[in-house]
Amino acid sequence: MSNELRNFLALSYGELEELNLKAKEQRKNRVPAETVREERLKYLTDEKRIKAVTVLFSDLEGRLHMLDYDKKFLLKSWDNLTFDGSSIRGFTAQRESDLRLMMDWAAFYWGPADFFGNGKVMVFGEVIDKDGTPYNADIRGILKGFAEGLHKKDGYTLNAANEIEGFLFNGKDAERRYHETGKFEYVNTGGYYHSLPGDPLRTFIDTVAEVQRSMGFENEKDHPEVAPSQFEINYGYGEVVAAADQIQLYKLICRQVANSLGFTASFLPKPVVGVNGSGMHTNVSISKGGKNLFWDPKGEEKLSAMGWEFVDRILTHGNDTCLALNASVNAYRRLDPHFEAPNQLKASAVDRGSMVRIPIGNEKSMRVEVRSVAPDANPYLTLYTVFRTGIEGETAKIANLRQAERYLPDNIYTAIEDFRKAKWTTTLLGEDVKGRYADLKQASADRCARLLGTFVKAPEVQFHHEVYNQYLWNQF
Repeated sequence: MSNELRNFLALSYGELEELNLKAKEQRKNRVPAETVREERLKYLTDEKRIKAVTVLFSDLEGRLHMLDYDKKFLLKSWDNLTFDGSSIRGFTAQRESDLRLMMDWAAFYWGPADFFGNGKVMVFGEVIDKDGTPYNADIRGILKGFAEGLHKKDGYTLNAANEIEGFLFNGKDAERRYHETGKFEYVNTGGYYHSLPGDPLRTFIDTVAEVQRSMGFENEKDHPEVAPSQFEINYGYGEVVAAADQIQLYKLICRQVANSLGFTASFLPKPVVGVNGSGMHTNVSISKGGKNLFWDPKGEEKLSAMGWEFVDRILTHGNDTCLALNASVNAYRRLDPHFEAPNQLKASAVDRGSMVRIPIGNEKSMRVEVRSVAPDANPYLTLYTVFRTGIEGETAKIANLRQAERYLPDNIYTAIEDFRKAKWTTTLLGEDVKGRYADLKQASADRCARLLGTFVKAPEVQFHHEVYNQYLWNQF
């Protein structure tokens, strides 16, 4: 069909940025949900050029799923959208498969038509159980409920920003074909901060940055990372649920752009042995009434007593929660002390081998940085675990807790064992969801070599929760 016959929404990047920043401001200002819903429904009704709405949600492991609903159908049925939960890993059993999607109208995005298709808009969904309550394996909903509860009870706003590293590899399906090729091919070997204008890596980074900007990310800086063909594209702080949504969008954007250029954007923590792996350094703070509660000009490293108590709880439960922050077999290659691995259960302002770092900050920017997080972790589970542990966890009676000689697990089997036996993870997730999550990780681990060895094994990639080739998985 000739494009001349179509009349689907396709906005300039400037128009997209304006719309997305306005929606972001509404979310930041906590405009009542009913007000936002009515505004969005009116917009969808009036904007005739929209043909479909893409609803996004994440499974228990953090893999992003998308459903397209015809706009006219959605306008009539937005409060009764059902789907089969038994087809989603970590969700319901077949006998109780019906789940609902409820629109989180504040989490509404306009995407560039050249990467997401003409005539579509995106909105994040909340998974609802048959009885109308938030579904217990939808960690986004759990995180949102936790954050809203703290804001209502204590006036706290949970803030986060994530530095997400990844690799750009040659070929559109480099991960899915790894079991055939046995290797990843770099597109650039320049290294830290070095990429010539117009080369493949720089073109990729520039394009991703443009898309992010158009979607209201409020970029800060972007650059090649230490390892060959590695990248990092940073953007501003956000309220915790919005920050987790942006992680999912960031990875989606990177994959879309890479695919359009004939490449693969990979968020495996350690896809190549012998070079630095990829992390997702997670910067967090808590504010109240616009005041950063982690800032104290007289505190040690300028961090408040509340901030240090937060750090102590994170360190206390570091082994308990390691599986939530390092969710794949491959992630434990990254916790290797030869490459500045943040595998030490300590806190430091300067030691990048520490699990927790206290960056230089001021009244606005003071924060705690959890460095051990892998980029393939479920972002909602990561931020829920970090914040709830830091606020409600226990503090171990260990002498010199912040500098004790303790280490995170160096393999997924130990991490699974620690996760299963910890009382704290039961408090976080409940017995049912905790067991489901651990079982999913165990299933992946059992399909891989027990010893990591000196090269990345094909099963680490082909049975990875984000790569997830259903055909190969079922051949096991």
